[in-house]
Amino acid sequence: MERKRIVILGAAGRDFHNFNTLYRDNEGVEVVAFTATQIPDIEGRVYPAELAGSLYPDGIPIRAEEELESILRDKSIDEAVFSYSDVSHEYVMHMASRVSVAGADFKLCSAKSTMIESSKPVIAVTGVRTGVGKSQTTRFLSRIFQKLGRKVVAIRHPMPYGDLARQISQRFATYDDLDRHETTIEEREEYEPHIDAGFVVYAGIDYGKILEQAETEADVILWDGGNNDTPFYKPDLQLTLVDPHRPGDELTYYPGETNLLLADLILVNKVQTAEAGDIARVIANCRAANPSAELLQCRSVITVDQPELIAGKRALVIEDGPTLTHGGMRHGAGWYAARDAGASEIVDPTPYATGSLRATYEKYPNAREILPAMGYGDAQMRDLEATIYAADADVVVEGTPIDLRRVLKVDKPIARVTYELEEIEPGRIEAAVIRMLNPDA
Repeated sequence: MERKRIVILGAAGRDFHNFNTLYRDNEGVEVVAFTATQIPDIEGRVYPAELAGSLYPDGIPIRAEEELESILRDKSIDEAVFSYSDVSHEYVMHMASRVSVAGADFKLCSAKSTMIESSKPVIAVTGVRTGVGKSQTTRFLSRIFQKLGRKVVAIRHPMPYGDLARQISQRFATYDDLDRHETTIEEREEYEPHIDAGFVVYAGIDYGKILEQAETEADVILWDGGNNDTPFYKPDLQLTLVDPHRPGDELTYYPGETNLLLADLILVNKVQTAEAGDIARVIANCRAANPSAELLQCRSVITVDQPELIAGKRALVIEDGPTLTHGGMRHGAGWYAARDAGASEIVDPTPYATGSLRATYEKYPNAREILPAMGYGDAQMRDLEATIYAADADVVVEGTPIDLRRVLKVDKPIARVTYELEEIEPGRIEAAVIRMLNPDA
């Protein structure tokens, strides 16, 4: 039988997982190429033979998404499989139109078809957009599990920005592990909070192998989703966060709306800084879309370690990179912290942007006035460092989840901002966790 020729559209994460679970050993299809977007400098690599399996002894090329039409036509592609996240419904259909005109079918894989089952209870933290507060929620959950005496291992959504063959399965328990694996700023932002909370985090590319390893040391698996992607593992309890700063997005982004419909527990986060009308709109949308889910409101409590560094000073605010780029936000916790601590001015970093950061602002104009912590590799880290040096500011207000001083050298004092989840009605998340752990009680 002639094999169906497929290209997988991705961003170095969901695309690899879809391949591993649906296509790697499938003799009825031939995956001709991956295409890549969202993440800088991903294209031009090869998905290695060690991961691709026996049907692909030379691996699979990774090409830029800009080449999509030529790949579809030149390689006689039958089907394009859309496999990345945090894009509008309109964007998805624009991609479908491009594929259709080039003569191929367009496919979306169902959320459940790629979920791997675990022998341990799985709790999944997901969102409807990037930057809704998943990391602070995983920290909140870690404290619940510690209180309950359960050993939790976190498995983080993939962030394979380096040597793919070396990133099949990675285990992080200490900061030394982060250094040993040469992690980027984006990776550290996700892994460090787990380490600070005292538990192990896994990540990589082959999530079947990762689960097998994690199950040997875990009572509970905590799936820490990236962007607004759906879980890679079948959850016993799925938490989905929604953001009233972006009302309506919960119904219009892919696959965020899927997470909303799958949710057992919906968390409306950041209510202390959102407008009352936007909160009401989001709650109404959630209740209409998923009336069976339990819904609760949460604050994202913002704290500054040295607010005296900010008062009366010109502040350069640094925020989590993906939140400001494809997450579409104009500012985050760092901006609120600088404002509330009395900064005389929040400095616009765009005139000082160096190298790749200039291209970032051109692609994501919403991020202007804030410095996104872009650091997908050494070159971007140096660009970020140079921009901080060049900026005419008195203090850096750091709203990222990590201490950038571990990876950057800067010439300005840094006021660190942290943010923690706080329930409006305390105890409801813990009660849901206990019900998951004791379903027959």
